Amino acid sequence: MQDSQSSGATPPSRRGFFFGAAAVGAATAAVAVLPRIVDAPAPVEAAAALPPAPENGGGYSLSEHVKRYYRTAAA
Repeated sequence: MQDSQSSGATPPSRRGFFFGAAAVGAATAAVAVLPRIVDAPAPVEAAAALPPAPENGGGYSLSEHVKRYYRTAAA
């Protein structure tokens, strides 16, 4: 009687296929995002564009995106 586990080549499995597909997808995503990370502005420049924090605490300001939220939430 021949042992089925002692054969040389095993058929491809679904688990191996999905593992390979996940690895290729992760590598593709990393390559797609990498140029954006390299060309991203420095954090200091982004922080300079923000308005100064209030002296008495808080920090709420009625900006355009907040106004837009209130308009869409009221509907």
